[in-house]
Amino acid sequence: MSSIAPDFDESVVVRSAEAEVIGRAPTTIRLLADSSSTGGALSTQRVTLAGGADGARPHRHDGSAELFYMLDGAAQLLSGEQVVTAERGDLVVVPPGLPHAFAAAPGEDADILIVITPGVERFEYFRHLERIAYGKVPPESLLDVQELYDTYFLSSPAWDDARP
Repeated sequence: MSSIAPDFDESVVVRSAEAEVIGRAPTTIRLLADSSSTGGALSTQRVTLAGGADGARPHRHDGSAELFYMLDGAAQLLSGEQVVTAERGDLVVVPPGLPHAFAAAPGEDADILIVITPGVERFEYFRHLERIAYGKVPPESLLDVQELYDTYFLSSPAWDDARP
């Protein structure tokens, strides 16, 4: 059995009011804890999507699993070639290497706690996404940093068919 031994010796406490917020409605991301603050154990953020907004397009992580816990609302999640609708209290865990994506269900809001384990430094990735959203860097610049953030984009007919 292999296990990862996180390397940190103090509790990580992140107050909601002190968390960095990326984006603006309909998509906001609250950066909670990055890999560096948890000794590599995990990275976590809270994503709020309004009115059926898209979250992340289809991608995979080769070295990490990703957990989606629905705090409120309803979201569509791609897991492999299956699209599932998750609602408040539901949990979906995607293993390393499996294509996945997420978005608020059509016409719905979604509030999602996302945990990646083992952790990957992701905060700068989300800041990069914000720079793309504001037109400061081109969208294709993400292709240059896929390996750095263990996020590899791909296409998914199942996802395309499920999204309006």
